[in-house]
Amino acid sequence: MGEINIKIEKFNGDIEEFKVEKLKNSLRRSKASENEIDQVVNKIMPTLYDGMKSKEIYKTAYSILKKLNRVSASKYSLKRAILDLGPTGFPFESLIGAVLKHHGYTTRVGVTLQGECITHEVDVLAEKDGNAYTVECKFHADPRAVSNVKVPLYINSRFLDIQRQWNKDSEKKSHLKQGWLVTNTRFSKDAIDYSECVGLHLMSWDYPDNNGIKHNIDKYTLYPITTLTTLTKKEKHLLIEKNVILTKELYESSFLLEEIGLSPIRRKRVLNEIKKLCNL
Repeated sequence: MGEINIKIEKFNGDIEEFKVEKLKNSLRRSKASENEIDQVVNKIMPTLYDGMKSKEIYKTAYSILKKLNRVSASKYSLKRAILDLGPTGFPFESLIGAVLKHHGYTTRVGVTLQGECITHEVDVLAEKDGNAYTVECKFHADPRAVSNVKVPLYINSRFLDIQRQWNKDSEKKSHLKQGWLVTNTRFSKDAIDYSECVGLHLMSWDYPDNNGIKHNIDKYTLYPITTLTTLTKKEKHLLIEKNVILTKELYESSFLLEEIGLSPIRRKRVLNEIKKLCNL
């Protein structure tokens, strides 16, 4: 299929030329089949127009894919699903805590730590092999949000205050080694350069390469419940209010589906979607 010469507006407001192959690749990452990808593309192409927002293309592609392959639609919607975890940052912190557990860390979410100067609220405290790590999570509901250099400057100064106090405390059984900063969107170049210089570990949607949030969620099947196509937005938020963030957690606590009012048939559909999505 040949390219068409139209410009689209990306999520972050940038204007770029529409590329069919870019759309196909995003669908391939959701593990849709080539036949399903062709069906989605063939239905989208006639609807495109100059100045169209990529958000509209995504919505159309998601709607078509959902009818063809619900599991692929769930994976395709991952970035949007993380945005939908809001408005508070707590569900995102729980998600990052789960990612760290799969890397062998023991974690606690929402910890108050004493610094040399003041006390600090830390989003996640992670420990592994005798070392401890403070993890700050910057959740954004706006996909265009960028964490600039001010954020790691602030986070690193907090980490250093905690580190000085932690490592002179003889009762601590671990060494506070490093601070982490995690966001669901992206970092500016200055933020990355500064963090590399001072040793602050960064993680965003696709940074570092092959070890960003998306890579880890796909690798360990840590999909948030907001990816599910068989639940309404209201039902998802009722579950989040019950501190259920991951689809695997929901599968293990399936009685909650009855608590929020789902019929036996719908409960079965939700659990079947989770089984396929997480290879259970």
